[in-house]
Amino acid sequence: MDLTALHIFKTVAEEGGITRAAAKLHRVQSNVTTRVRQLEERLGTRLFLRENRKLVLSPEGKVLLGYADQMLRLSSEAQTALRKGTPRGTLRVGTMESTAATRLPPVLSRYHLAYPDVRIELITGTSGALVAKVAAYELEAAFVADPAQPERFDSQPAFKEELVLIAPKSLAPITSPRQIADHTVIAFGTGCTYRRRLEDWLKRADARPRGVMEFHSYHAIVACVASGAGLAIVPRAVISAVLGRKQVQIYPLPAHIAKAKTVLIWRKGHLSTALEALGRQLTRIPR
Repeated sequence: MDLTALHIFKTVAEEGGITRAAAKLHRVQSNVTTRVRQLEERLGTRLFLRENRKLVLSPEGKVLLGYADQMLRLSSEAQTALRKGTPRGTLRVGTMESTAATRLPPVLSRYHLAYPDVRIELITGTSGALVAKVAAYELEAAFVADPAQPERFDSQPAFKEELVLIAPKSLAPITSPRQIADHTVIAFGTGCTYRRRLEDWLKRADARPRGVMEFHSYHAIVACVASGAGLAIVPRAVISAVLGRKQVQIYPLPAHIAKAKTVLIWRKGHLSTALEALGRQLTRIPR
């Protein structure tokens, strides 16, 4: 396929329309429209649908976008390989919010100093969502907790975390999971590995929480716990990062719940020069 046409198609999909894509590509709109139509004619299918004055991908367009990402990435890697193996281009990496806030800043700082020609794009999400994005070629790699499916992904150890239970200051001291019954659990959405650990722990103790409030950031979770809205399980490092240590009570958890590993995963057999360089930065972290 024509890589230029794929690049134009991908930009239109990301920008949601011809006008914005043309501006980003520094092309006239008629040229962008023509290239998209030519691609549709060549493939014999519509790639875009118009919805509320905005172009959205058709089902076939969504399929092509996954392949376009792969082909354009491979083209970039091929050029990089011919440039003395120096990492270049864009590296799309997923990460849990806790990792992005507490672990990655020094790693990425060193990476940018060593490889200024690489542009890293960070996407946050739960471990479950990130694993799915890596599998779907939406991310090149991701930092996730306790990954499974070793037959689908290669991985590298990255960080060790200690999970703790946090509760409002007004709550009586917690010495058993049964005391959590009838309280609200505050957590990320389904797919969060840490939330699943807490739910499994409570289930084994036959302690059913009143309900679950879902948030998308640890700042919101810690703030809600501090306000008395419920309890949560979080990495200990997060408490200091969001300045919540004095606003909540912190309780240790059993070792099988508390000890968590964060690993960097990528698709089986795929390791670009930029990703390999990130792996080398991780080996410099004190264990």
